[in-house]
Amino acid sequence: MAHCYRDAVTSGSDGVGFADGEGYPRAPQPRQLIVTLYGLFSRDHGGWLSVASVVALLGELGVEEPAVRSSISRLKRRDVLQAQRRDGAAGYALSPAGLAILREGDHRIFRRKRATPAEGWLLAVFSVPESERDKRHLLRSQLSRLGFGTAAPGVWIAPAHLHEPTADVLRSQGLHGYAELFRADHLAFGDLAAKVGRWWDLAGLAALYSAFLTEHDPVRERWRHARAVDERAAFADYLRLLTDWRRLPYLDPGLPEELLPADWIGIRAADLFFALQDRLEEPARAYGERVVSG
Repeated sequence: MAHCYRDAVTSGSDGVGFADGEGYPRAPQPRQLIVTLYGLFSRDHGGWLSVASVVALLGELGVEEPAVRSSISRLKRRDVLQAQRRDGAAGYALSPAGLAILREGDHRIFRRKRATPAEGWLLAVFSVPESERDKRHLLRSQLSRLGFGTAAPGVWIAPAHLHEPTADVLRSQGLHGYAELFRADHLAFGDLAAKVGRWWDLAGLAALYSAFLTEHDPVRERWRHARAVDERAAFADYLRLLTDWRRLPYLDPGLPEELLPADWIGIRAADLFFALQDRLEEPARAYGERVVSG
């Protein structure tokens, strides 16, 4: 019984939606690009970036200044960023919540290894009184956001390696009193691969992976034939790449390859992401750091 795919794709790791009302992928929004930018550059500067540097860097992707400032204000209202001046310059620093988002993202986004069936599963079992339905909704939303599937009503499942981030999120949201977390092995009955196909919406995931490949495979081809490294172009391509990718490991939490359809498109998408990361990250960071340090 797959969890509601539309619910899952409308909340990314920063609480910012990344699908339209029909559940189809869309271009990253400025606020998503800003979170990626902070993840790449702010932590070497005490979690802070000047507004001028954010405006300049997103301008390389065609984002206009009013859209940047509006998106920063939204992230401030969501307690991801906090206004702070340094040496007379206006800027924003990551809030504690924003730092937690990035730490969680580092663990998830750059993990190359997929889970294996032998590593087992993480079960989240919860019971919430009817009088606290808002907590039940929040609990379901958080588990969906973390990449859990639904094995049965009130029983959610994920690869075992997610136990620490799951416990951290439930604790930080004040939900740990409503849930129990267990490590588990599948002993019987039935075909586990077939069950995984019901617990997660693999068709919906495949559509998102296909869109990612369509968008970024031409970028790989372009860089494969590039004679020289253009750091400015590398920055723009890498920021888009990373923003698009960081959505996906929250929907596919490293599910075991053995339990996925043959020639699973998610593996090809991961190969593309890591190949482009190897090619683009260094020149992208060099360009961005020059602007930030300005």
